[in-house]
Formats: sequence, structure tokens, C-alpha cells
Amino acid sequence: MKRFVIAERALRTAAPHELVDAVRRVLVEQYTADSVELFLADYGLTVLRTVPEQPHSGKPVSVHDGPAGRAFGAQEPFLEPVRGGRVRAHLPVTVRGERLGVLTVTLPDRVDDVTAELTEIAQVLGRELIVAERDTDLYVRARRRERLTLAAEMQWQLLPGRSRTRPEYELGAQLEPAYGAFGDTYDWSATADQLTLYVACGMGEGTEASLLTNLALNALRNARRAGIPLADQAALADQAVHAQYGGRRHLSALMLDVELATGRAQVVDAGSPQLLRLRKGTVERVRFDAQLPLGMFEETDYVAQELQVEPGDRLVFVGDGVHAVVSPGGEAYGHGALARAILSTRLLPAAEVPHAVLRELTRHRGRRDPDDDAMVVCLDWHGR
Repeated sequence: MKRFVIAERALRTAAPHELVDAVRRVLVEQYTADSVELFLADYGLTVLRTVPEQPHSGKPVSVHDGPAGRAFGAQEPFLEPVRGGRVRAHLPVTVRGERLGVLTVTLPDRVDDVTAELTEIAQVLGRELIVAERDTDLYVRARRRERLTLAAEMQWQLLPGRSRTRPEYELGAQLEPAYGAFGDTYDWSATADQLTLYVACGMGEGTEASLLTNLALNALRNARRAGIPLADQAALADQAVHAQYGGRRHLSALMLDVELATGRAQVVDAGSPQLLRLRKGTVERVRFDAQLPLGMFEETDYVAQELQVEPGDRLVFVGDGVHAVVSPGGEAYGHGALARAILSTRLLPAAEVPHAVLRELTRHRGRRDPDDDAMVVCLDWHGR
């Protein structure tokens, strides 16, 4: 335990850009590690990239297979025997369900007695990475396989993360194209008693669409943080968007506020995002009374509707860049195809569902590059 305390202190006191050097130094000194590497998942959730990136750095490794990919996907340590009786431990770097990457440590002998400590050190490293990103671009640069468009840069900075875990629920989300997203967004926030979730699709393309969603989402956050009820949050965001654009641009949103103790939810449906529910092996679309998108008209009144979420429910939210996509043969990626995709991913954790559904969408579309943003958010409800 003394070694762990030393490691934790070393990470907590390291300069933001020196976290990898700090964890490498302390693991060599305290755990006799032969080598230490940090891999971070890229924006597209396809590969794990080494940090810091240097000309002699190893090639990116897949998040879907290989030892590091297995640790990332299963969110469990994976021990890999290597030559000379050594062991390479691949440890998930995760913070409250947000899957950041993998810490790979090569040790000279068996690691059964220190695996738990090394796993905790990887979690401490994850927390420090989140804090360090306020002060350095080193880690966000390492996650890029290619350059982000300006619109995508704005969108990724807006997001709360891509996954989250609490005893009552699990969340996962993904935007595509990861390096060129512009109009779709999501947000979540939780207190001791409630989970609030927004999914939104802004009209337009490029930075114009990103500016619109930035304005709308920050208006929603501003109202939420003032303690204003869900329907009034929608009304205030509607006023903010209309005041800026005069009805020329608007944003579709689906807003959800769930009581953690009971699963009772308030819902505001302001446009095109859809909600599909997997319950007891059956997928159905949950429909609400459609209300006007945010910003379409001045001073629109919004009304919240009731929804009961049951333990074991999986709720999948999709934007119009998913449910409206057409195959080369003219078939819309509607309820049937979405239901099949959701059923085929029912054994995956919530964090992996969005990316898996988007892979199915790419196959349906028949080409890699989409015409519009595609957004999927998955909520697994456990209840209390």
C-alpha cells in the first residue's frame, strides 16, 4: 500500500504534460516495471494511440482486438505472458465509466499480487488526465488520427464525455463522422436524485450548425443550472435561439429528466430525435406529442410528458442522421433496421452500443462517408 500512496502522490503532483513520465518513473522505481506505455482511444473509437506521440512510437492498436483492445472492451485487466517469463499487464484507464484508454505495464515476473494496485493507479492516472486537459493539448492531440474540422472541434469540446456509469444507470454515446461532426450533440448531468439528458440535432452544416448547437445547449445548461424545470428549460433555449436567428435556424431536441429513485421521467419532445426502448427482448419506438423545434417561433410554450423507466430497460436515442439514412436501394434505416441493430447489440455494455449501431448504419448506407451527422446515445437503466 505504501507503493500505491507514493504512486498516487507522484501523479497528483506532476505537471500536466508530464503525467506519462511520472507514471513511468514511479512504476519502474516502485514496481520494477520494464516498460510503461499509455494508449488513448481516438475520437472514432477505432484505435488506441500512444502518448506522447513521437516518431519512434509504436503503431496504434485496435480497440476491438488484441490484448490492449480486450482490456479496453471488457474494462478488466488483461495479463499477457511475454518472453523471458515476463508479464505485460494491460489496465483500463477509466474515470466514472468514461473509457479513456489503456495503461500497459511490462513486469519481470508474475503480477497477481499487484494487479489490483496497478489497476487503481491506472484509475488515478485517468482522473489526472481529465484535469490535465485544462492545461495542455498533449492528450487531446494524441487522440487524433487526423485533423478535426473546426465544427467538429467545437462539438467535441461541448460534450460531457462518451460514457458514464453510476449504480442506477450506464450511459454511452458517439458522434459520426468523428472528425467532421457539426450539428448533432448531446449532454447529460446528474445530481443525487436526478439524471438529465438532452439529445439535439441542429439544422445546417459546418460551423453554422455547430454555432447553433453551442448556443442552444449552453442556453439549456444555463436554465438547468438555475434549477428551472425541464419544460421551462426548453422555452428559455427556444427564446435564446430565436433571439439570435429570428426563426431562420432552429434545433430539434429530445429532453429527459429521470428520478433516480423511482424511474419516473419528464420528457420534452421538440423535434426529430427518436427514442427506442428495449424491454424484455422487444424493441419499440416510444412516441411523444411532437412539439416545435427550439427557435422556430418566438416564445413557444413547451409541455413535459410522463415516462416510466423500468429496471432492465435500454433506451436508445438516435438523431435524424440515423433514422432517416437511405440505403443505395432506397430503403430508409427506419424502425425495422434500428430494432435489429439494437437487438443484435443487446449483450454489449451501454458504452459500446452506439459505435456498434453506427457500424450497422454504415453497412446499410453502403458507403463510409455519411451525408449528415449520425448520433446514438444509449441509456441502460438499473434503478435503485
